[in-house]
Amino acid sequence: MGGASSRDQSSNMTFFNQEEVKELKSAYQTGGLEKATSLLQKKVKNLHSAELNIAVTGESGAGKSTFVNAMRGLRSCDEGAAKTGNVETTMEPAQYSHPSLPNVNFWDLPGVGTTKFPTDKYLKKMDFKKYDFFIIIMHNRFKENDAKLAVEIKRLGKKFYFVRSQIDNDLQGAQMAGGNFNTEEELEKIKHDCVTNLEKAEISSPTVFLISSYKLDEFDFPALKETLAKSLDDIKKHVFMLSLPSTTWEIVGKKRQELKKRIWMLATVSGVLGAVPVPGLSFACDIGILVTAIIDFRHDLGLDDASLQRLANMTGKPVEDLKAVVKTPLVGEINKDLVTRMFLGSTFVGIAVAEAIFDFIPVIGSLFGAGSSFAMTYKLLNNALDDLTENAQKVVKAAFGTN
Repeated sequence: MGGASSRDQSSNMTFFNQEEVKELKSAYQTGGLEKATSLLQKKVKNLHSAELNIAVTGESGAGKSTFVNAMRGLRSCDEGAAKTGNVETTMEPAQYSHPSLPNVNFWDLPGVGTTKFPTDKYLKKMDFKKYDFFIIIMHNRFKENDAKLAVEIKRLGKKFYFVRSQIDNDLQGAQMAGGNFNTEEELEKIKHDCVTNLEKAEISSPTVFLISSYKLDEFDFPALKETLAKSLDDIKKHVFMLSLPSTTWEIVGKKRQELKKRIWMLATVSGVLGAVPVPGLSFACDIGILVTAIIDFRHDLGLDDASLQRLANMTGKPVEDLKAVVKTPLVGEINKDLVTRMFLGSTFVGIAVAEAIFDFIPVIGSLFGAGSSFAMTYKLLNNALDDLTENAQKVVKAAFGTN
């Protein structure tokens, strides 16, 4: 079923476990492309419906709600944001869905160790099994309650991460205190203090991330996001990466990598089902698949109107300035007429009409010819994704003044 290298096959089969790969191969051998394609359609559907539940917990006032908002690209004053304040504002587990990926849920859990939620009752009341992983946040020293939480989470076989928040305030305070101030030395001192206290509470080899929820790409925030992604299986990692606010070129690039993994599946479905002739050209293609995929790509890369407005709010830049750097017709209304014109336009017509040498995709791709609906869908979606990625990177530069 295809002649690609094992490395390429591994890359493109990311979303399939070994049992599913066997099932896909068996389906092809017994029922041909049509039977295998039904499994691919199911997998694409699963990518859109996969749920991710992230619990954010810790003591009252640690900055849990601010962290939840930051991970969703929202300010505390934005509609749908988690409530923040200097007193415990969360009385019950509060669910906050991602503004553009509703299956990604952040759960702002009540602060542990308060009068309303003493530690022993807290562990029983919170349904810990439902969460994929836990973020334990503290704004000062990690204490006994935090260690008890970690022990219970570990007992359930769940992963947890210690986060020391409001680190920018700590650095500012240390600097204002006078004396010889060195940022790196102060950060190391704070981290060492956190680790020491956790080890005293019998947490072995704890990893602590120092963050500011107002500076998502400074201190240990990038490392935290990378670590969280690596802790998830392929499908949930895919969903988590797409949920991150597009604040750096690196994040946009990683989103592109994730979205490229979908393309061969969509192209295979296009190659087998419902391909129709494209007006004015000598090949067939499932334009409906192209329309849906391009809208999804635009959405996931943060180029839809709502995402651009959230980024403008976050950075204090006029949304018109962000939209002004976007130079692609793919941010307008996406419909079958536009996609058909894309084939005929100078930007896309080269790969469509020339029918250049095609790099076959593993498992099924090599069964299609260079002029097939599979080939056209694969090439056009890659081209569209590259175009949208380039524009998303322009937006990042306009928003932050840096790459």
